[in-house]
Amino acid sequence: MSADAQSSPEPAAEAVSVQAAEPDAFREQAAALVADMRTADQASSIVMGHIGGTDPAALHDYMKSGLGGFILMGGNIPATEAELRTLTSALAIDPALPPLIAVDQEGGIVSRLPWDTYAASPMLKNRPVDETEAAFAARGALVARAGITVDFGTVADVPADPGSFIFARALGADPEGAAARTAAATEGQEHFVASTLKHFPGHGAAPGDSHHAIPSTSMTKAAWREADGVPFAAGIEAGASLLMYGHLAYTAVDSRPASLSAEWHRIAREELGFDGVAVTDDLGMLLSSGDPAYADPVANGVAAVAAGNDLVLMIAGSTAQTATEMAAGIAAAVDAGTLPAERLEDAATRVLALRLQLAAASSSWAVCGDCAVR
Repeated sequence: MSADAQSSPEPAAEAVSVQAAEPDAFREQAAALVADMRTADQASSIVMGHIGGTDPAALHDYMKSGLGGFILMGGNIPATEAELRTLTSALAIDPALPPLIAVDQEGGIVSRLPWDTYAASPMLKNRPVDETEAAFAARGALVARAGITVDFGTVADVPADPGSFIFARALGADPEGAAARTAAATEGQEHFVASTLKHFPGHGAAPGDSHHAIPSTSMTKAAWREADGVPFAAGIEAGASLLMYGHLAYTAVDSRPASLSAEWHRIAREELGFDGVAVTDDLGMLLSSGDPAYADPVANGVAAVAAGNDLVLMIAGSTAQTATEMAAGIAAAVDAGTLPAERLEDAATRVLALRLQLAAASSSWAVCGDCAVR
């Protein structure tokens, strides 16, 4: 997409979004609901599923197993926004408590919604910070208007190397610039959708593409806090609802990928103060790495929850049965005593609390041809 195309957006979407209660109230309500759920239902509620296609009836049937979320990929996006709204509505088995409906809508290079022409990272990383907030507010409104509630859209990585696969997608090439724009993107989106910081703890220091390998770095935690950790801290402070863990290893902290590392989850919770939903990057990427240690997708899902993830998703290599198999494996691990029941309950509570919060938000939408994005 050219810079000219990005700077000439479609008519803006104005919205007024009102939260019905404070987050603690949703957490308490979610905890009470989780306490009454069977282990199998708790496990299903923390799996974000995916199948291809744009048939609302087929997607509705897929979600009947009780999955907590669905991620839309390019093959799920119909030709028009109106058709997409019909599709996202079909994903909700209980309209009063819809699942988390997610999309990778970064804009620019990674853009599932072809009608998103707002400025994206290739332009924004070289522009004043307030332009990032405006662009992501407009993007968040566009995403929400389609019935999508979660955007995996804020790339907080700090790739100093222009040759990095993530460079064009990142909001900055230095810690300070990336931090300012990450915070701005978060603040802009959170008015409309649950925003996500990715790919924690950061691709910048770990060369390689985690879609095909497990990139690693020997960077120390102290050095990370002064560099790659800065944008994540800023985004957490700005109120990001989700934190996505990457399949990359900072070996001085933990030899395991961050997505499977209890230590990296501890750092996010205890040192950075993150209190939202921890979500894995696509667990199918671990299979694609070719490492035999990660050849079992269900075992990867169980390990991810044990490490501290609240929401697991797998796209690459998945079938229509993968999500339910993952849920069954998580429940079986609890029953066998290899995954603490309290860990599953905590994960289910966090995911359900976010679902309750998003369901309680009320929005009044209007499309206008001459209104400015603020």
